[in-house]
Amino acid sequence: MSNGILVINKPLGLTSHDVVAFVRRRLNIRKVGHAGTLDPQATGVLVLLLGTCTKFFGQFLGLDKEYEAVMVLGKRTSTADLSGAVLEERDYGHVTLEMVNRALSAYRGQIRQVPPMVSAVKYKGTRLYALARQGKTVERSPRTVTIKELRILDFSPPHIRLYLKCSRGTYVRQLAEDIARDAGCVGCISEIQRLSIGPYHVRDSLGLEDVSFEKILPFKA
Repeated sequence: MSNGILVINKPLGLTSHDVVAFVRRRLNIRKVGHAGTLDPQATGVLVLLLGTCTKFFGQFLGLDKEYEAVMVLGKRTSTADLSGAVLEERDYGHVTLEMVNRALSAYRGQIRQVPPMVSAVKYKGTRLYALARQGKTVERSPRTVTIKELRILDFSPPHIRLYLKCSRGTYVRQLAEDIARDAGCVGCISEIQRLSIGPYHVRDSLGLEDVSFEKILPFKA
């Protein structure tokens, strides 16, 4: 069976396109696409569409996503994660659990979020992350997204582990920056794991070494 989906647990350091290219080579299938980008610094669920299922890409766009992420207080970087250049450092000793929980409350429900410069959003035909690599910053329009659940899993400053369930188009890095700012500090992300896309969960996902025709799941539109 060469038509269906594969639910991959994307490893750290690979782009979503790297994973697509790997599966094309491994299974010798030309028509492979992904439903929802994960950047190289993120891990977790990446749904791949194979063969005739690539035409159903739009049916995956509206699915909710779940994440776990670790926010690091005290550093603001050019990429909003630890891979970027440090732009600002602040003491975080005054930040309490109560302050962070209060900051979180403003980011539940429908919110307006400005896409970060490291996102895949296009500006005049060019991806923002491509402009960011050139050292450029452009004006971005805010977008409405929905945060269905947002809570602290562990509070061990400077590290704060968060759980997030959200709509499409939500940027976890930007959320961490905004929460840290509202808690009276600065912050960035050190880890992001996507736990699920709709019904497809990381616990049921495949490592790249396990990819085979037998693992392709059927998909009915």
